[in-house]
Amino acid sequence: MLRLYNTQTRHKETFTPLNNGQVKMYVCGPTVYNYFHLGNARPFITYDTLRRFLEFSGYHVSYVQNFTDIDDKMINRANSEEITVQELADRFIREYFYDADRLNIKRATIHPRATETIDTIVDLVQTLMDKGYAYEADDGVYFDVSRFKPYGQLSHHRLEELESSDREMSFDASDKRSRMDFVLWKKKKEHEPFWPSPWGDGRPGWHIECSAMIIKHLGETIDIHGGGQDLVFPHHENEIAQSEAATGKPFVRYWLHNGFINIDQEKMSKSAGNFFTVRDLAEHHDYLVLRFFMLSSHYRMPINFSAELLQAAENGWKRIQTCLDHTAFVAAHAPLKPEGEGIEAAASLRNSIQTYRQAFVDAMNDDLNTADAIAAVFELVRTVNTAATVGGIDQETLKAATETLHQLLDVLGLTETKNEDDDGIPFDILELVSRRTEAKKQRDFARADTIRDEIQKRGFSVVDTPQGPKVSVQ
Repeated sequence: MLRLYNTQTRHKETFTPLNNGQVKMYVCGPTVYNYFHLGNARPFITYDTLRRFLEFSGYHVSYVQNFTDIDDKMINRANSEEITVQELADRFIREYFYDADRLNIKRATIHPRATETIDTIVDLVQTLMDKGYAYEADDGVYFDVSRFKPYGQLSHHRLEELESSDREMSFDASDKRSRMDFVLWKKKKEHEPFWPSPWGDGRPGWHIECSAMIIKHLGETIDIHGGGQDLVFPHHENEIAQSEAATGKPFVRYWLHNGFINIDQEKMSKSAGNFFTVRDLAEHHDYLVLRFFMLSSHYRMPINFSAELLQAAENGWKRIQTCLDHTAFVAAHAPLKPEGEGIEAAASLRNSIQTYRQAFVDAMNDDLNTADAIAAVFELVRTVNTAATVGGIDQETLKAATETLHQLLDVLGLTETKNEDDDGIPFDILELVSRRTEAKKQRDFARADTIRDEIQKRGFSVVDTPQGPKVSVQ
């Protein structure tokens, strides 16, 4: 039975979804103004692995991971390159998928963009205004934190302590009522993208974007919300406040947060300049080695990055691959039935398969303990390697061993990836097709037509069939 550490309660809890057999899960995605670094990759890999294990355990998972495609960093970079923010977002969403696909991160059920959710955002802000939780100031609309009494329930900060803490930002030129109040809608500034709203042209604040995308695509209460430890406060705390104030319902049942990746004991971040992009590291190490490296530690523990640890991960990954290759070769030449010494060895191997498979499942059920799960994989590898040296083990037993290894590695996302689908359609084209399908579901036919035109401009055509959209080279 799966137990997860809930940041809100600070305890491991037995996982029970709101609806039997169905899991609604949201993970904060990237702000798409640059390639993502190793620290960004950790939550992407962690929650992809959780999703895989939930599906392995028999759940149907509705998995949403967003793209933040409008914020100050994006505006500044787009202006510096003299391109539009959308052009910048389109470029780095493609780059995200290039790296994520090679890290074997499964595509989310939906990858919504903040800029495609403006209507829901405006409606949500209006609801907060109507209920008295938000107010309009000179430069935008703010959430009145003092009106939401449970504020601090996730981070366990007390509001009065936050208000008096020197660590919090000081007042700026706005006329917001408290330094703790956070922006829901920013009024238009020169050289910034904007959308219409009842409070004037402008753009959404960061926190409201995630709440709106969750409510739009998953509903008012979800099972799991994941992200990095640095998002607990203020981002996730603010998500709770605005969502529960608007709906009057519990927002998230289980909050999960992964630990940092450190360089020389300091958190990896773009702002600190001490980061490695996944793209750069992939020039020296296979993408799956990077994934293996991440999963070799428990997701809540910090990882101190070093070249030595990455090399150790590569050696471990090669050991597993060598076992699979060697056992497949031995199985191809093994007898159909066990013979001689192979009779006892085959029986022992079959018992080991069940033992280490169960050890793997137990580890994953214990708050996604991938470190112990990988230890179980290595124990199975050791046993299989030993058995493969014994003559007379039958093909069926050896194949069962390799199939079990492949199955467990697939749960961890440690299986060979493909860069294109079987028809040779690039992933960025498939992503456009997916976005067109979603636009049609939302009855936004104008946007669907625009996306279709973009697909055609890139040399592909898409035709709707009873089985779904069919994309091909023009």
